Amino acid sequence: MEFLKKVFLPITMPIKFIQEHFKASVFVLILFLLFAPTENNQVFNNNLQKINLVGPIFDASEVVEKIDEAAKNNNIKGILLCVDSPGGAVSPSIEIAYAIKRATAKKPVVVYAKGTIASGSYYASIWADKIISNPGSMVGSIGVIMQGADMSELMDKIGIKSQVVKAGKYKQVGTSDRPWTDYEVNELNKVIQDTYDMFSKDVADARGLKIEKRDIYANAHIFTASQAKEVGLIDALGVEIDAKDELVKLSGVKEAIWNKEDKFEKLMKKLSASAAVTLYTYFPEITLK
Repeated sequence: MEFLKKVFLPITMPIKFIQEHFKASVFVLILFLLFAPTENNQVFNNNLQKINLVGPIFDASEVVEKIDEAAKNNNIKGILLCVDSPGGAVSPSIEIAYAIKRATAKKPVVVYAKGTIASGSYYASIWADKIISNPGSMVGSIGVIMQGADMSELMDKIGIKSQVVKAGKYKQVGTSDRPWTDYEVNELNKVIQDTYDMFSKDVADARGLKIEKRDIYANAHIFTASQAKEVGLIDALGVEIDAKDELVKLSGVKEAIWNKEDKFEKLMKKLSASAAVTLYTYFPEITLK
């Protein structure tokens, strides 16, 4: 009996380990499936880079870094930015727009609107060589907004009063513990209008449109893809394969080899986007809309 145990020990030991550490074994298997490189990534270096811009824009650092890295990489001959975003904060949207502008000086960049390309996400895309939109996407919303709740009545009901010590007439502008005064609204409107002027002027410059006619293509109008093409906000209608084919043509590569997005990274992006929506609910700011 002892002899048989020794003979089958190489088989029984792994089975016993798996039975005793089943959860750990499953966890290790999941990690392997997530992080194991694909055969293509092991053998080939991609020559075209696909970058996703998904969800509200509140932090542009990761997307900007990817665009800049792809622009500097001599092996990468073209960049495809796939957008499905309702917009977001002003500064990060501009960061992405200028990263795209830097990249186009070195290699072709095509933007594909696979869902919504509006407000800040449209601003982020304007300097691309071509903007191609899914026929079912929503485009535009070139405008700026700042909103906040007046919670004074609720505070009265539950017995909460705010206390403020400030220096500067406008230091309490935008707080939610009372209605905004006329001079505060005027102060905020000054900022909003100037940001809108900058937004619409950059769109006009990038897309070759006349700023005098911005009420047609800007003014926070929301367009279907076909309507957006008519007013000059996009170049063509199509699906993702059409956008890829356009980039292949512009880049001049003979055989397109695309990068593969890491599965774990993709999951973390979705979680981050959900968290950003939650944070924005409680901490609003000036956004492009």
